Amino acid sequence: MSEICTICGLPKDLCVCASIAKESQRIVIKTEQRKFRKNYTIIVGIDFKQINAKDLVKNLKNKFACGGTIKDGRVELQGDHKSRAKKVLVDLGFPPEAIYVK
Repeated sequence: MSEICTICGLPKDLCVCASIAKESQRIVIKTEQRKFRKNYTIIVGIDFKQINAKDLVKNLKNKFACGGTIKDGRVELQGDHKSRAKKVLVDLGFPPEAIYVK
């Protein structure tokens, strides 16, 4: 017998909670320049209560071959990746109309 999701009541292999959570978010991608003129890509607006943050950051770091972390509810990636970040987030299941690049 498979486990049942406590949120939607469906079996874990049929659970739709993650896809619904991804569709209801407004994500902003921007860059910041910090110490020693280093650029950081900042991704804000992802609700980490509904989405596994470690897996998301791990996927982004692997795709961009960079370091990164989660601080204060936002994803920080080393380097300027805002031009490619939207495509990667769409590939991970986020809707393109909910992602804004500044």
